[in-house]
Amino acid sequence: MPSPREAAVLDTDELRATFLLEDLFLAGQVCLVYTDLDRAIVGSAIPKGQPLELATDDALKADFFCQRRELGVINIGETGSVTVDGTTYEVGKHDCLYIGRGSRAVSFSSANAESPAVFYLVSYPAHASYPTVKATRADANRVELGSRDEANERTIFQYVHENGIQSCQLVLGFTEFKPGSIWNTMPCHTHDRRSEVYCYFDVPAAHRVLHMMGEPQQTRPLWVADRQAVLSPPWSIHCGCGTASYRFVWAMGGENQTFTDMDRVEISELL
Repeated sequence: MPSPREAAVLDTDELRATFLLEDLFLAGQVCLVYTDLDRAIVGSAIPKGQPLELATDDALKADFFCQRRELGVINIGETGSVTVDGTTYEVGKHDCLYIGRGSRAVSFSSANAESPAVFYLVSYPAHASYPTVKATRADANRVELGSRDEANERTIFQYVHENGIQSCQLVLGFTEFKPGSIWNTMPCHTHDRRSEVYCYFDVPAAHRVLHMMGEPQQTRPLWVADRQAVLSPPWSIHCGCGTASYRFVWAMGGENQTFTDMDRVEISELL
């Protein structure tokens, strides 16, 4: 990740290459991106036919993927299942599975190869072990925010958080909008104590989300398509406006798990 000073002079292509994961979802594959943002790994698994195994990588210097890591999974596709050390969990659309440190064998399957599950994956290093837990959309803690007048009326679905599924440092959930609302996380904020990853999904093919990042007085735009993810450093704001309806998964890791630990930036301060 570049510093704020370096990020301020990147052109459009450089900005996208640095902060935007454009080809994260590939059918029939497990795709993983390792980043130095709190050592997060962001990825996907789209099983078509045979189950997909979550293998370790030389970069991890580990005997298996979750040897020193925890993993959060949200299914943004159709029904599938995740098998963890011989136990199979059915994971429906918008359901979440938290996989704790020490889990040795993880694999992903789709109930229907023609309409596959689309598992979005976020992993952080873990220094404590917590049990693997599944939560459905109905199990999530719901937080209603925004207003129709400000076009940001939305529901936050919290899965992995202080008062929900327990983890070492991962915080995970997703946001969806009420009809007519398109702005997310506005007024925006930064949080110096942790990084964040936004994954936009259910964005219509002909539309985009205008994701704003950068320091509050040095903002930078990213036009984001369906199933693309943005890496957000602690010093960067993160907010967006869609040209049509959309959803996004948010994931955080860092010094603490307090969802409300953020440094608000007033709209009038943005440049």
